[in-house]
Amino acid sequence: MESKKWKYILCAYIRQHCYSVCMFMIYASIFIIIFYLYDIEAEAVLYASGLCLLLTMTVLFAHFFDYRKRQLEQLRILKNIEIMNDVLPRPRTLAEADAQEMIYRLKKKYDEKQTAWQQERQEHMDYYTTWVHQIKTPISIMRMTLQAEDTNEHRELLVQLFRIEQYVEMVLSYLRLDSESSDLVFQKYQLDDLIREAIHKYASQFVRKRIRLRYEPINEMVLTDEKWLLFMIEQILSNAVKYTQEGEVTITITKEKVLQIADTGIGIAPEDLPRIFEKGFTGYNGRSDKKSTGLGLYLCRMAADKLSHQIWAESEVGKGTVFSIDLNRKEMDIL
Repeated sequence: MESKKWKYILCAYIRQHCYSVCMFMIYASIFIIIFYLYDIEAEAVLYASGLCLLLTMTVLFAHFFDYRKRQLEQLRILKNIEIMNDVLPRPRTLAEADAQEMIYRLKKKYDEKQTAWQQERQEHMDYYTTWVHQIKTPISIMRMTLQAEDTNEHRELLVQLFRIEQYVEMVLSYLRLDSESSDLVFQKYQLDDLIREAIHKYASQFVRKRIRLRYEPINEMVLTDEKWLLFMIEQILSNAVKYTQEGEVTITITKEKVLQIADTGIGIAPEDLPRIFEKGFTGYNGRSDKKSTGLGLYLCRMAADKLSHQIWAESEVGKGTVFSIDLNRKEMDIL
């Protein structure tokens, strides 16, 4: 690494001063020609040229090492620019001083814009968060009203109301995951408790579509954030129910601590599989369904990144899909 820096700086120095070196060589050539034309002894010319060359090389070596020291300092600042953006090297020339003044003024403008943007973004976040919590009240009242009478119409309305609740929760999750602030709480949780909570939420959907659920207690402790892992499991179960018309959904865990949720649904096309975690990507299934937002799996990937979990999918069209979440991590002390 050091040798590469040396070569890089040396090449940059040569390119920067090649004009001056060429001019020096031209001047030296002119003097040699003139001395020769005036029949000055070659020994005197060579002696003077040697002294000039020695002095020039000495100055160039000293200047190069100073140049190298300065460049290394600039590289160090560039590498740590986020914490050292106010510490620039002392300018040597008027041009450097002007350049640094422009940098400082641009940074000041950037900081002002960044502060204004953060305030505006926080206001939007507060508004939508308040909206989500406020809309939950009429949704709850509508649910109680519809549950008061068991009719086919009311059952269908409850299904649509459940979807509304999902979309509302997705809005709040999207805002939280996209926020720079972190509300993660890492602890050891009983995985069965999270799975049962997710199953309970979608139990009515399983019953309505007559989809069998295969799940046996896993009895596994995982180090994670309870809220966001539960969110991931719920999103995967939601997709499993949505795209499975008949058959079953199976929840298991491997010896390597990989949670797997498999369904016997319509599957995912091979050309869509690599992109299912992209924002807004719905693929063939989403386009045919006409109701997919393309956000659920994208939010799952964002949550997995925050939790340092790995998430992936394997699928075969017409046979089903298996989503895997790698929950394995090195043991660490929990305070």
